[in-house]
Amino acid sequence: MPWQKTFDVAETLDKAMQTFWAQGYEATSMQDLVERTGVNRGSLYATYGDKRALFLAALRMYDDRMRDNLLRRVEAAHDPRDAVRQVFLRFSEVNPESGVNCGCFITNTALELAPHDADVCRIVAQAQRRIEAFFRRMIEDGKAQGTITAELDAGETARGLLASMIGIAVLTRSRPERDLLNGVVEEAMRRLG
Repeated sequence: MPWQKTFDVAETLDKAMQTFWAQGYEATSMQDLVERTGVNRGSLYATYGDKRALFLAALRMYDDRMRDNLLRRVEAAHDPRDAVRQVFLRFSEVNPESGVNCGCFITNTALELAPHDADVCRIVAQAQRRIEAFFRRMIEDGKAQGTITAELDAGETARGLLASMIGIAVLTRSRPERDLLNGVVEEAMRRLG
């Protein structure tokens, strides 16, 4: 009789993602993953192969669920200029209970692993390109609607916004000071004219 999984694979991957996101790849042990997911080590290995493969699956899940979902939601619900603001506000949120933010899993991974791992670098670069493309699209749409300065170079401004967003993702972990984060958001918005 073939072996059957007795756990919810999507839920397990979500718990693994939350663990890697909070602790980073290197600081997360297989025992941490066993404890956080409630799935035994053998089942995790049988399903994902190894810690690295589980990490890559979790990183892809984050990119699909968090980044892609967030961008689609704000684009559908807000005018272009406000969509940019909403993305920045989301990335600058600090958990009121703990006073911390785990930052952006993609940005955390870029700092920890991308320089040393080609697969991780590809996932990170692809996510960053998609965010940059979102900003560019919002700038072009805002220019067409007259809510963003028409003279702006959409590509250059989108790259600047991406850099500011990455910066705010880092600051939410190292200096989660509300005034500082609000200042970064406002400076980013001033780029739009």
